[in-house]
Amino acid sequence: MKLPPADDLFRATAPLAEYQVSGEQDDGQAQNSQEEFGPDRRPSGRVRHDEKMTIYVTSDELFDIEQARLVLRRTHGQAVDRGRLVREAVAMALADLEQNGSDSVLVQRLTGP
Repeated sequence: MKLPPADDLFRATAPLAEYQVSGEQDDGQAQNSQEEFGPDRRPSGRVRHDEKMTIYVTSDELFDIEQARLVLRRTHGQAVDRGRLVREAVAMALADLEQNGSDSVLVQRLTGP
């Protein structure tokens, strides 16, 4: 059996410049860090992620995530993976919380029956 070369296995998912860290700025992220916490919060998208968080979902929740991913691809032409979909949903929930506080959808769902 022949394996693919290492370059194919460890390909970059973002331009090389996004992985390089300068002394003053982390590729513009330090400058934009304040903007990320406002109502215009955006997920990180398709870049190298240094942190990992494991969550457990039910089979129904995983099915719903997969269905959403397929609808995004089929209906809206957006080919996204599950991680990107979840990061986008988290960014939306956090932006709503910051903008609306106790009237946010997140607070309402967490305090509801």
